[in-house]
Amino acid sequence: MKRFYKLVSTAAKDGGYVIELDGKPVRTPGGRLLLAPAQSLATLIAAEWTAQVDNILPDTMPLTQLLVTALDRVEQGRADIQATALGYLDTDLVCYRAADPEELVKRETAARDPWLRWFEKHYNCKLNTTTGLVALRHDDLAHVQAADAVRALDLWAFNVLQSVTASTGSLVLALAFVVGPAQEDDLLRALYVEEDHKSEIYNEEFYGRAPHQEKAMAAVARDLKAGREFLEALGLKKS
Repeated sequence: MKRFYKLVSTAAKDGGYVIELDGKPVRTPGGRLLLAPAQSLATLIAAEWTAQVDNILPDTMPLTQLLVTALDRVEQGRADIQATALGYLDTDLVCYRAADPEELVKRETAARDPWLRWFEKHYNCKLNTTTGLVALRHDDLAHVQAADAVRALDLWAFNVLQSVTASTGSLVLALAFVVGPAQEDDLLRALYVEEDHKSEIYNEEFYGRAPHQEKAMAAVARDLKAGREFLEALGLKKS
């Protein structure tokens, strides 16, 4: 879509802050006002709209996309989205490990064990790990604790959690990111252990990664950064 506006601004409305284009409020695809719950978040989203040049490129507006998702999908369909997020626990990325080579095993341990241990300590339950292909089934207590933790999140924190869970394939990492101390670099390190190991073997620092892989990794990094900024703007996370 061509950029059709000149001025981007924000305005207080209905207990939140709308983004306005030439004085007219932006609406979501579902017809709702693009209403941010805090001025700080509205300002960041307005900056995304301001940064558009000739065409409006949604992929360059991750905070806008997060807010739209919260308003159009998550607020109305949280129960189903919550069930999907909780379904990741038994197939969680941090619980599936390589059996060899030794260097990769060490890398996985260093990148993923801190967040596995954080989850176990924070929620007082044990998670299993495996080097096999058969899906795990964690203890019922782990599922109960994870469900309680997810249900306790407000709309905005849960919105980021469901996005991060889908991006990383890990509910553990998503919880550590949303309610714990994990930052996006921690998640990227845990997510791309195997890729980074192969990168060194094939000297990808010199030759570069495959274009499709670079694009996919850049998209995840962008979404995690947006998730952090979204939470920080609402006072839900410290950098």
